[in-house]
Amino acid sequence: MHYSSMLPDVIRIADEASTKVLHIYQSDFKVSYKEDESPITAADVASHDIIVKGLRNISRDIPILSEEGAQAPWEERKHWRRFWLVDPIDGTKEFTQRTGEFTVNIALIEDGEPVMGVVTAPALKEAFWGIKGEGAHKRDRAGQVRRVRVAQPQATKRVVASKNHLNDETRAFIETLGAHKTIQAGSSLKFCRIAEGHADIYPRMGPTSEWDTAAAHAVLLAAGGNVYALDGKPLRYGKENVLNPYFVAAGNGYVPRP
Repeated sequence: MHYSSMLPDVIRIADEASTKVLHIYQSDFKVSYKEDESPITAADVASHDIIVKGLRNISRDIPILSEEGAQAPWEERKHWRRFWLVDPIDGTKEFTQRTGEFTVNIALIEDGEPVMGVVTAPALKEAFWGIKGEGAHKRDRAGQVRRVRVAQPQATKRVVASKNHLNDETRAFIETLGAHKTIQAGSSLKFCRIAEGHADIYPRMGPTSEWDTAAAHAVLLAAGGNVYALDGKPLRYGKENVLNPYFVAAGNGYVPRP
C-alpha cells in the first residue's frame, strides 16, 4: 500500500475535525461522563463523525476502530490485518480544563504496527505526521512544515510527563533514569515532543488504550524513536484487549530491561 498517496487526505480529514473541535472548545460546551467515568463532550462526537466519514471516503475496505464508535467484536477484529485506529480527542481532561494540550489522532495499523499517523493539536495550531520508513514532519502555527527527528542521547535525560497522570509508579521509574529533568505535556503530544527532539523519554505506568497512543507512536517511529512495553518488546496493536501494557516511549535508543 502506498501510504504517502493517502497521507494528504488523512491530514485534510484531521484538519477538518480539528476546526470543528476548536469551534466547540471556544464555546460554552457541556461535559458528560461515560460508564468508566471518563469525560466526553460534543467535540469528541463531532470529531469522530468527521473522521469516520472521511476515512470511509478514502477506502471502504479498511475497517475503523474509534474510541467513540461502536466496538467491533474480537471475532471480527482478529481478522483485521490492516485498520484505522482513531482517537477523536486524546486528552479530553486537557480539553475540559482548557489547557490547549489535546489532540486529534488518526493511525493506520498494519500487522500490529502503526505505519502511518497524523496528530493535530487544534488549540496550539500544530500538526505532526509520519510514515514508516519515510520520516516525520511537523507543521507549526505559522503553517511552516519541516522534517523532525529524535535528538541524540544526552547525559541529562529530558523526561516528558503529564500532571494528570504522574503517579507514584511513574515517579519511581523516572528516579531510575539518573540525571534528568521533567517536561510537562498533555495527551499524545508527549510522543510528539520526543519526535521533534524536545524530549527524550516518556514512561507511562498507568492505563491507556490502543487509540490513545497509535497515531503519535507512528510519528515517533517515523522520527527514529520507538515505544516499548516494559519487557523490552515494541508496543503492538490489534489485540483482543485494547488496553496497552505499561510502556516507555523513547527517542534515544533506550530500551527497557525486563
